[in-house]
Amino acid sequence: MIFDFKFWRYFGRQEELIHHLQNTQMRNFNRRLAWILLLGVLVFALREIWGMNTASLTPLFAAGLWDEYTLARWTSLAGTLLWAGIYLAFHLYVTAFLFSRLTKMPWRAAIVMQSYVAAVLIVEKALVFLVFVVLGYTTTLSMFSFGPMAATFVEFPNEYVNHFLTYFFNQLTIFTALIIAFQYRYVRSFTGFSPKGILSILIALHILAALLVASFSLLPLADMLRGFTEGGNIL
Repeated sequence: MIFDFKFWRYFGRQEELIHHLQNTQMRNFNRRLAWILLLGVLVFALREIWGMNTASLTPLFAAGLWDEYTLARWTSLAGTLLWAGIYLAFHLYVTAFLFSRLTKMPWRAAIVMQSYVAAVLIVEKALVFLVFVVLGYTTTLSMFSFGPMAATFVEFPNEYVNHFLTYFFNQLTIFTALIIAFQYRYVRSFTGFSPKGILSILIALHILAALLVASFSLLPLADMLRGFTEGGNIL
């Protein structure tokens, strides 16, 4: 038997989708996946065009360096589109490959699972962008995460510890819980691991990812890049 993959139809009916994946052949998945990729790139592009993450270019605009500013904005947009492709490819194909190899999930089930994970991440970024547009300004923290709460209540004598914890909790959002729920359901259905073991591993992986992102966020990338482009010391 063959069934047509319809993304939104099965978004809230994952058990039915898993049943189809276990017992029938799937078609039209690549077409839906292409739409997810296209929408993801579009969200990243709109954020960049609106001005998110372009504060470092403001001095060029203020100085009236129009040619340099225009070139910098186009370069920034190109970099954003490249990053969007890498970001989406990682969460779709690389993560699906790792799940299929480490848990012995069928590739088809793993890539379907990650298509919903990628969609949740895109929706999160789109909602954050929409809120910023309505408010007229941006922040480095997501209102859907524990980052603002950490920034408000976490106080340590060491400033770097405060920043690290804020960035760490900023990676843990209500959407993270939804992603874990998706992954738990699929891994449990296509592997023989214990439910408690699956849940523990998934939570640990997301915490580890948040720790890595928080550590990376503390690196002085802007200063390093400026020193490199100016030919000075970057250390």
